[in-house]
Order: sequence, then structure tokens, then C-alpha cells
Amino acid sequence: MILLYLVLVFWGWMTIYSASYNYEESLSIFNMDLVSGKQFLWICISMVMAVVLLLLDSRWYQDVANVAYVLILLLLMFTIVVAEDVKGSRSWLFIGPFSLQPAEFAKFATSLALARYISKNGFDLKHSRRDYLAFFIILVPVMLIIMQKEMGSALVYFALFLVLFREGLTPWILGAAFSAILIFIVSIRFSENVFWEATSLGTFLALLFIQVLLLSWFSLANRRETMMRRVLLALMLIPLFLACLCNAFFWQFDLAYVLLGSLALSLIYITWASLKKNLKNVFALVASIVMAIAFLYATDFLFEKVLQPHQQMRTKVFLGMIDDPNNAGYNVNQAKISIGSGGFLGKGYLEGTQTKLKYVPEQDTDFIFCTIGEEFGFLGSTLLIVLYVYFMIRLILLAERQRHRFSRVYGYCVVSIFFFHVLINLGMVLGIMPVIGIPLPFFSYGGSSLLGFTILLFIFLRLDADRLRISV
Repeated sequence: MILLYLVLVFWGWMTIYSASYNYEESLSIFNMDLVSGKQFLWICISMVMAVVLLLLDSRWYQDVANVAYVLILLLLMFTIVVAEDVKGSRSWLFIGPFSLQPAEFAKFATSLALARYISKNGFDLKHSRRDYLAFFIILVPVMLIIMQKEMGSALVYFALFLVLFREGLTPWILGAAFSAILIFIVSIRFSENVFWEATSLGTFLALLFIQVLLLSWFSLANRRETMMRRVLLALMLIPLFLACLCNAFFWQFDLAYVLLGSLALSLIYITWASLKKNLKNVFALVASIVMAIAFLYATDFLFEKVLQPHQQMRTKVFLGMIDDPNNAGYNVNQAKISIGSGGFLGKGYLEGTQTKLKYVPEQDTDFIFCTIGEEFGFLGSTLLIVLYVYFMIRLILLAERQRHRFSRVYGYCVVSIFFFHVLINLGMVLGIMPVIGIPLPFFSYGGSSLLGFTILLFIFLRLDADRLRISV
């Protein structure tokens, strides 16, 4: 793992130099006027920090987990108050010539606190409601980082919910989260499309999807209730069929009201039948559907009031609602051109024309993968992805061999955060995910991100080195 870390950090440093290289000046990679020189300084600091973390007693991390979490929350609150506005975000603290982003360090503190809470005796997500307090350990820093107007960094913390599924969280919650994302995308993407001159296509499709969810979830939870499933299907299809006939041949009206009405009848029927037959888990299903409907009608508010204007524009470009190649879509279009120009083998190190001519914005930070694609081609890009995949698989294997629950949970926190960063960063550069601005681990320029990832990783390596001794 240390060798993989060194390979990724060294390759990232060389790529940062290439992304900022200027043919006319040809400065040294160690020159402090270049970002590569500054990154080298952060690499040295990170190496020293890695050695310190490996020398500390592994049990110390469990002892200070809650203290570190509280301190980082206070630092996040402090940042909201005193931080300067940098590109619309108030998430940076400036200490002389240095700048730090506390959100990067909150990742390891939150992971430690979550691992400490889950590792306590009696933790059980399946049978104890109080153990859902683990959600708040994740959500509190998320809310503070959102208040800093740093939506991309806040989204990273949702990767920690993957850890809870390893520890027994019901997969229904993952399904609910996926459903909420789909409802949001469909309602926003097709909000301006209408059919039959009266019905919003986005609302209609989202409500139809909620009906399918209701029927599917009920069928999975109550497989023996064949008659109830037939009645539910009838309550959903018959009103919609009659309403479509009316719209086609008589007068046109909003079909969303028909779908809402059939959903209401379905929920009333399910509640009545469950009370009569003493069915379990039905009230949770009814509450989930009501929340899904409420979320649907809140999507416009969330999109218009919660997301920043530039985030709204990026979302619309990503969803294909508008074509803005010269503004909101400029970064992604230039990234695609840069990666595509590399071909199979690439143009060679320091030979990337798109990079050298500065066509790609943020090419040494969020979009640094463009330099890999242009200079090392498909082959080099694939090699980097393989390294990341092996890196994360190795982390999973290390996590599974831990004898202490604290170490295992923390290990899964580490791999979840790395997985989210790599997936989203590569996805946004390739244009298959919206641009949210998060760094590529060990490659993107930035002292806070490099130091944060180093601390996150080497704490786990220290826990793994002592796994036989802390086996309680």
C-alpha cells in the first residue's frame, strides 16, 4: 500500500508539473513559482506526517476519535464565519502564504468518530433505532460544509453511508436514495416538456415511477398477498386509462392529478387492508411513498433555491436541457477534446498541446486527468484506472482482515471516500457525471487534499499494522 501511495503521489506530481509547464520559461519542477514546486513542499510535509502517524500507538486513534470530531466541527463553524469568498465558496482559511481547506481534514475525523460509534458494544442497525444516530455523525459536517457553499466536498461524505450497509443497514435505504435521485433528475429534466398541452412530462413520469415503486415494494414485502397486488394494479391502471381516453377524445386536463388520486386511493387501501390482515412494515411503506411525493413537489424549490446558479447551469448542461459549449459546458468539452487528442499511446510527456495552450480550465486541479489522457493516451489512462482499482481492492482486503470492528469500519470509510473521489472526478472529466469540483486523489494540485488523503490512509495502515494486538 505504501508503494502504491508513493507511485500515485510521484506520478501526480509529475503530471502537475506537466499541466503547468511553459515552453518559453522551462522552469525546474522544484521551482516554487510553479504549482509543482509548491506541491513538492506539500509532498514532503505529507511524508513527514505519514511517518508520524505510523509511529503513534494504534489505540490512540480510538481514544481521540470523538475529540478530533468535535474539534473539526468547531473548525468548520469557524471557517463559515471568518473565511474569505473564493470563487463563491467560503471554505478556505489563509495562514500567511498557506491556505487550508478544513473540509478535507474533516474526512478522517468523521471516519474516526463513525468507527468509534459503530465499534461500541451493542451497535445494531437492524434492531436498535438509537443506532441511527450514526447518520447524524455523517450529516452534521455535511450541513456545515454546505453552509460554506462547498457542495462538491459535502457530497463526498455521503460515501460514508456505504459503510453502514457493511454493518447491517437495510438495503431499502439505498433503494430509497437511488429513487430520490431518479425522481429529482426526471422531474427537472422534463419539467419544461408537456404533452396533451396540460400535463408536465417530468411530474407525470415521476408520479408514474412512484406508482411502480409502491407496487414493487409492496409485492416484495408481501409476496403472498396476490389479491391485494391485483387490486393495487387496478387502482393504478384503470383511472389512468380512463383519463387518457378523456384527454384524447373529450377535454384535456392535467393527468398528474389522476396519478395523485390513484396513489391516494392505493395508500388508503393498503392501510385499511394491513389493519385488517395485521400486515407488518406497511406503515413504513406508506410513509415512504408520501415522502416521495412531497420530495417530488419540492424539487423545483431545491433546484432553484438550494443549488447555486452555476450549479444549476452545470446540471442543465449535464442533463442535456441546454447546449452551452462556450460557458457552462466549456470545461467538459475541452476535457473531451484533450483526452481524445491523446489517441491510444498519447503525445508524450510534456508534449500535450491542449494542456500547454491552457485550453482546459483547472487542468492542474479538478481536470488533471485531461493531462494524463492527452500525454499518455488510452493506455496510460487505463493504467492509472487499474492502479486506482487495485488500490481500492487492496484497501477492502485489508479492512476485511481486521480483528477489531473499529479498524474494519474505519478501513471501509477510507475506501468509500477514495472510491467516491475517483468515480466522480473521472466521471465529470469524461462528461458522464455533473461537474461538482472534487480533486483526484494524489494527482490534483492542493496541499489540503494531499495531506488529508495521506492522513486518512496512513491512520488505517497503522491500525492494520497492529491488527493482531488490538483484537478485542
